[in-house]
Amino acid sequence: NANPPTVTVTSVTNPTTGRVWMDRNLGATQVATSSTDAAAYGDLYQWGRGTDGHQLRTSANTSTLSSADVPEHASFITTSSSPYDWRSGQNVNLWQGTAGTNNPCPTGYRLPTLAELEAERASWGSSNNNAAGAFASPLKLPVAGYRSYSAGSLDSVGSSGNYWSSTVDGTVSRGLSFNSSNAGISSLNRASGFSVRCIKD
Repeated sequence: NANPPTVTVTSVTNPTTGRVWMDRNLGATQVATSSTDAAAYGDLYQWGRGTDGHQLRTSANTSTLSSADVPEHASFITTSSSPYDWRSGQNVNLWQGTAGTNNPCPTGYRLPTLAELEAERASWGSSNNNAAGAFASPLKLPVAGYRSYSAGSLDSVGSSGNYWSSTVDGTVSRGLSFNSSNAGISSLNRASGFSVRCIKD
C-alpha cells in the first residue's frame, strides 16, 4: 500500500520565527527523541513528487524517467545524466503552495520556502549551526540521510540531514543540509531523495 496510515497532525511553533511546523518529518512515526532516532527519520522524497510510494526507503528503483507530473508507479526514479531530475521535461511549478501539484503535506501545510528554512536555521544560533543545533531546535530535526539520485541507495543515514524547500534554482532545487560540523543551504538535484518537513501556510 503506497499510502501510509493517516497520522494525526501535531504542530510545533518556533518561538523565534513564530512559524508553525509539523512536529515530525513526513512519514515518521514519532517526534525525534535524538538526532539519530530512526523512528523519526521518515520518508525520502524526490523533489516535486507526491506520496506515491517512491518515498519509502525500501521502494524499488527504475531508470525510466517520467514524462508526467504523476508517475504511474511507486518506484524511485534514478538518473545519471543532467539535469538529474526524475521528470523528463522539468516542471518548476511542482510543490508550490498548499494547492501545489503533488504537495505531499497534510491539509493546510506545504513545503517551506528557502527563506523559511533559512530563518529556521538562523534561529539555532551561530554556535549551533550543525546537526546538534538542528535537533536542539523546536523542530528536533534528525539526521535522516538521503537517497542517491544515480543509484537509489541510502547514504549518510545517521550522519546528515537534508531537507527540501519548494524553491527552485535553475535546473536544481534548494534545501537545507547539516552534519556534525556545519549546516547550510545547498543546491540539490531533484532526483535525490530528501526529507520533507511541512510548514503551516
